[in-house]
Amino acid sequence: MARAAALTLCMLALMPALSQAESGVAKRAAVARAAGIAAAYGYRPAVGSSAGAAGSKAAIAPAVTAITSKPAAPSAATAMLAVVPAAAAASVPAASAAAKAAQAAPECKGNIYLTFDTGSQAQAALIAETLQKHHIKASFFLANEKTVNGDYSLDPAWAPYWKARLAEGHVIGSHTFDHDVLVRDGADGKLETKPGFGSSAGKLRTLSSDQYCEQIRRVDQRFVELTGSHLDPVWRAPAGRTSPRALAAARSCGYTHVGWSPAGFSGDELPSEKYSNASLLAKSLRELRAGDVVLIHMGIWSRKDAWAPANLEPLIKGLAQKGYCFATLRDHPDYSSSFKHP
Repeated sequence: MARAAALTLCMLALMPALSQAESGVAKRAAVARAAGIAAAYGYRPAVGSSAGAAGSKAAIAPAVTAITSKPAAPSAATAMLAVVPAAAAASVPAASAAAKAAQAAPECKGNIYLTFDTGSQAQAALIAETLQKHHIKASFFLANEKTVNGDYSLDPAWAPYWKARLAEGHVIGSHTFDHDVLVRDGADGKLETKPGFGSSAGKLRTLSSDQYCEQIRRVDQRFVELTGSHLDPVWRAPAGRTSPRALAAARSCGYTHVGWSPAGFSGDELPSEKYSNASLLAKSLRELRAGDVVLIHMGIWSRKDAWAPANLEPLIKGLAQKGYCFATLRDHPDYSSSFKHP
């Protein structure tokens, strides 16, 4: 039905050119063009005519010839519509309405890049369901953080969750295994960090560049164990704290750092007593622009009024209403080259 309607519209669009064809050569060219359109849309001649493209041309020729002979406008329209089933003519208004609706749809102003860091994982299921509902691909950064389930986000119990996100086409990068927050560059080329988890949780520790790199790679090693696939070549420093030394260490083991845009700070880790969900949502909708990278956590222990249940879907809908689209970091102009294999 849709194919027939599209053929009808194409034929009607050719009518002026067909009816104005004066010479025999022009008429034959018009006939061939119309026949080609019919064949492209899968029209087949009535039973008894020859098969294939030649048959299609033979079947359509009488209708086209009627038009090139310059009959009255109503007869020309009748002859052209006779090329396709009568039901197709009835579907022309619907096809026209669909075309108009497509033309009226707002153009995409540019991409917004939603990114999610692991956390308490209290909102993990909600985030996955919301992204699926709105057909959005995002980017995730993983650390081995303690969850509301009493386990850790890179434990085997989370394998189905990460496999599902992988299958959906999201970007998945490292957030350092122990959520190592950089404190400062130390002496002798070392890095001083404070891990949030692991055997040194909450304590200051000193790492060489290789050891810091290993913190990033260790997430990949565990991810392969859980899913059979490697991470994407991107990472995010916990708390966003970096230094030239830390960035160089990460680059040496193949990872590009991704922070977030100033307007992309969702505020979901701020105290809800001072920063309500409504005020944070309004700020995001007011300030976000094309190209911005948005930081969201998959659950924050300290925030009493969780951000995601109240704000994630309204944020997505509000940005879509403003004409923005959503994409992964693979499509971000600042990071897309990092995904290209040599």
